[in-house]
Amino acid sequence: MSDLFGPADDAGTPLAPEEKRDLIPAHIAYRNELNAAEQANIARGQEWALRRRRREILDERFLLVLHRRMFGDVWRWAGRYRTSERNLGVASWLIATEMRTLIDDARTWIAQASYPRDEIAVRLHHRLVWIHPFANGNGRHARLVADLVVMRHGGERFSWGRGSLYSAGELRQRYVAALRDADRHALAPLVAFARS
Repeated sequence: MSDLFGPADDAGTPLAPEEKRDLIPAHIAYRNELNAAEQANIARGQEWALRRRRREILDERFLLVLHRRMFGDVWRWAGRYRTSERNLGVASWLIATEMRTLIDDARTWIAQASYPRDEIAVRLHHRLVWIHPFANGNGRHARLVADLVVMRHGGERFSWGRGSLYSAGELRQRYVAALRDADRHALAPLVAFARS
């Protein structure tokens, strides 16, 4: 609880000093308060996104606005690509290019029915996490994007293990292991986890 900005586990992404200074609510002093503020903001962002079903999801502007809607009450950098380097993700100067490539790829996967619907959404999720475009909230953003895509194309929303993936624990370990399998081009464990 005392390390307000420390990652939840070794797979989490630590914030750069300048990113930590961009915390908006001045009253937050403990990790549980930060988690609660983020969760409330994410719920409002999710509600906004679910009401906008006719909106194009595979659009760079929409993806940025979605992140801002999910985290903008808590972080000033929400909805903007990160400018600092991370222990994972692409170099910050490559983010915009990688995002546009991913959007084009995902549109093609859908248009050509290259993969089953769930796999397309999970591939999109995995690449978003791999790019790691934001200072924080990448997994939560990517999971909502995958949910929106699968629902937009007639599928059921993913369950993502039916629990919180933000805190360290067995469920998060399974999720991170499935992401690492996907890094090695084995998507089946991540698709299974998304539906578990």
